[in-house]
Amino acid sequence: MTIRILHTSDWHLGCPFAWIPADAGAVLRERRFDVIREIADLARDHCVDAVLVAGDVFDSQHVGDALLDRTLEILASWGGPWVLLPGNHDAARAESVWTRLARRGPPASVRIALERAPIPIAAGRATVLPAPLADRRSPDDPSEWMDDAPSPPEAVRIGLAHGVVEGLTATAARVFNPIARDRAVRAGLDYLALGDRHGTLEVAPRTWYAGTPEPDEFRYREAGHVLLVELDGPTAPPRVVPISTGRFHWVEQRLELAPLPAVELSARIEALRRALPAAPERCVLRLVLEGSVDLTGRAAVDEAVARLAAAVRHLDRIDRLALQPTELELAALDDGGPIGVCARRLHDRTRRAPSEEDRAVAELALRLLWQETDRLAKGEGAGG
Repeated sequence: MTIRILHTSDWHLGCPFAWIPADAGAVLRERRFDVIREIADLARDHCVDAVLVAGDVFDSQHVGDALLDRTLEILASWGGPWVLLPGNHDAARAESVWTRLARRGPPASVRIALERAPIPIAAGRATVLPAPLADRRSPDDPSEWMDDAPSPPEAVRIGLAHGVVEGLTATAARVFNPIARDRAVRAGLDYLALGDRHGTLEVAPRTWYAGTPEPDEFRYREAGHVLLVELDGPTAPPRVVPISTGRFHWVEQRLELAPLPAVELSARIEALRRALPAAPERCVLRLVLEGSVDLTGRAAVDEAVARLAAAVRHLDRIDRLALQPTELELAALDDGGPIGVCARRLHDRTRRAPSEEDRAVAELALRLLWQETDRLAKGEGAGG
């Protein structure tokens, strides 16, 4: 009979999204609970034998008790087995978020894999071999024990680990919690369920990262899935089907600008909205602006970006634009008096500032001077 599991990871319940203010951050925090409810529904709908969570269930050791109670309530909504693995964010220390959770009396269907010991599921037809992390960073491969881990000869062997598969990162820096790429072969695993990487990825035969079920960063376009895994028996190849669960899209866009007519600059930014992969309110957008613009163009860009920010769930603007006023713009500021002197000095400061911070302050002051002068020239006095 086929063994059927849901493989998920990196829930990061309690992630504060502190850099995303107000309502947008609150919506993203709440969404992390909603997606767990959806996973419970998927487990019920697909009649799975277990849900395996490959680490980082919680964002930190310091989440509140109310969050733990809420998590248990959601898990109890599906009565089948949950196997929860401590990851690097919620490592199984002597006193940890897991010991606090255990004191709250989780239902019998919730199994916390605190030890490297086999866990039978599906009435013994499958054995889960968990590799919990005891520390946030370890130089040792947590999955190595699986090579010699016992299991009934007729049972499907499923590894459950959290870490970085060897060779997956291009960096020469030391890798913590490393996992051998051929661990499934060495340990005779029918499937190795991994967590840590937030994007869905098959890294080797029988070896998958599920990724986070709800995207939470800009790096991984393939985030926002759980994996439905079917195993017909020992040595049979697994059938793995990613199921989309993500609601929000995290999109990074880079835009190179040049001194162009204001209407053209505005159009280029408006085009970004039309190119979003989902409705704007379902997008968290990082917009990197590079190149240079004049004063008129900068005002047009700011207005267009403000309209875009009002449409998306959140906009993170990274501004690398250089300000290059035209001679006509500088001449318009030159009233033969203090305003003209100030404008010329600020312009000179933008080109000869001793630091990026000084240059940014000078550019801001010059833009504000331009905006105020332009407003007065249009007859918009203090009373509007």
